[in-house]
Amino acid sequence: MTITANYPHLRLRRNRQSQWIRDLLAQHRIDASDLILPLFVCEGKNQSQKIVNLDEVYRYSIDNLVEKVKEAKALGIKAVMLFAVVDQKLKTADACEAYQENNLVCQAVAEIKAKVSGIGVMADVALDPYTSHGQDGLIDQQSRVLNDETVAVLSKQALTLAKAGVDVVCPSDMMDGRVQAIRKTLDDHGFKDVLICSYSAKYASNFYGPFRYAVDSINNLKNADKKTYQMDFRRSNEALQEIAQDIVEGADLIIIKPALSYLDIIVRAKEKFATPIIGYQVSAEYQMLKLAHHHQILDFNQACLENLIAMKRAGCQAIISYASLEIVKIIKNS
Repeated sequence: MTITANYPHLRLRRNRQSQWIRDLLAQHRIDASDLILPLFVCEGKNQSQKIVNLDEVYRYSIDNLVEKVKEAKALGIKAVMLFAVVDQKLKTADACEAYQENNLVCQAVAEIKAKVSGIGVMADVALDPYTSHGQDGLIDQQSRVLNDETVAVLSKQALTLAKAGVDVVCPSDMMDGRVQAIRKTLDDHGFKDVLICSYSAKYASNFYGPFRYAVDSINNLKNADKKTYQMDFRRSNEALQEIAQDIVEGADLIIIKPALSYLDIIVRAKEKFATPIIGYQVSAEYQMLKLAHHHQILDFNQACLENLIAMKRAGCQAIISYASLEIVKIIKNS
């Protein structure tokens, strides 16, 4: 029971009357150490390629990627998450490039580890950047995504990334049983300290469009969808089942994606589980704010900060955001 006085003895506005008191009493804040910067790595040298429908986000060749990681570290960001932009010639039905030991992401991980210390390197574990059909898993002749066969390939991909030096593997595929299989594979090969950050509640969302342009999978996917493995946004209890299963299988961290449209899931997960929760401010959640800013509907910096605070308030201990660098600069200059 909350005990409080009544007006006029209590005037709640007194605690809001000045900036200093508002700052003093703030329960939730965003700091550089709360943010994870997603980065797209592409082939070539000195490349910083603009991405369609994702303003101020770029694909970087490894040399430029390393400089961006250095910038993130200098600002106090503690981790980056890598996504591959794979040459179409390397995309196959079996996604074999995903577990080649000298593939693009492995090269990027090794280069970051050699040139930047003290920042965590996370890497996506999924097959959609590598498949000729754009699905996150292997498919049969009827284009059905195969669960167990995909899990075997994901385990090989995670092991390859661990050998390259990655700190955290992030399975984002939503196949059943993949956390357990990846944990066993890593442990059996001596990588017991590599963390698994599982996309435990990843919804078949309408807010992923710009990301698919970023990794150049949208043309491969064509008119297909991912609803047989990503979650139905009309269901919420299932998210708790998925999270519980991943924790039991060995997930060290869990991701809920998207974040802003699923704050209720974050709240319920926070109440039920002790495992740290990471929210993903996905590409269209970010881009909507950029477009609104360009049309002078709102101020991007303040609106984005408000959204990130909402994720923290709901229960996120960290947030993946394309705006990480911008937000940290705002915080430092405020």
